[in-house]
Amino acid sequence: MARGEVRRYGTARRIDGGIEARTKRGAIGRSWWSKELISAMEEVADKARLTRGRAYARAGQVVSVRLEPGAAVGEVQGSQLTPFTAAVRVRTLDEDAVGELVALVRSSPGMLARLAAGILPEELGSSLLPRRAGELDFDCTCPDDGWPCKHSAAVAYLLAEHVDEQPLAVLTLRGVDVATLIGGVDEADNPDDATAEQDFYGDGTELPELPAERFRPALEDLDPMLLRRALRAGGTDEAVVIRGINDLEDLYRRMR
Repeated sequence: MARGEVRRYGTARRIDGGIEARTKRGAIGRSWWSKELISAMEEVADKARLTRGRAYARAGQVVSVRLEPGAAVGEVQGSQLTPFTAAVRVRTLDEDAVGELVALVRSSPGMLARLAAGILPEELGSSLLPRRAGELDFDCTCPDDGWPCKHSAAVAYLLAEHVDEQPLAVLTLRGVDVATLIGGVDEADNPDDATAEQDFYGDGTELPELPAERFRPALEDLDPMLLRRALRAGGTDEAVVIRGINDLEDLYRRMR
């Protein structure tokens, strides 16, 4: 912790039984996925603050961590009496992105079997890792306005170690359930051909009602001033302009 932070916020209160990072020195993260996740964080976050967060994680200042779609949320003991709630947030995939993920799994032989075995193929990194602006965020209930604060950075490093042990946690972060992903691939590979053959021409398809157009007299859309300006611009006599407008109105009435 920097001296300025100690003066401003006080020294962190030590706790017993906190979650300590397994890696006590050097970089945290052993697997390809955890290293890439940390790399994505380091590209957008203040490295000095990440360093203090790593020290917090190694000191066991994190009381608990839970993983949910779109976030890893932890309770982190700081300088106050009660822990702060800190989070690393990753934007969940929308329906189109999930569809692209299913297509990618279908196009790669053996990938579905690896997913079913709890292995997250590195080929899915471009679809799952937060690379674009706005896909990764940090927040905390502490008064520190840094981004990230050391509390959320500590959660980030423990998240990376969790990914080392359970790489499919990356799917959870992105809001994708592995069973749903596998089911989506199976469904795409085995369409219900029998149903399609029974109604090849779509005779049994229920179509929506045709929209009813509201009647609108053409005269309501007539703007005589526009016609007057156009004709007058060409030097047409005013009497001819008036006669032309009257003729148009008469024609519209007959069309009704």
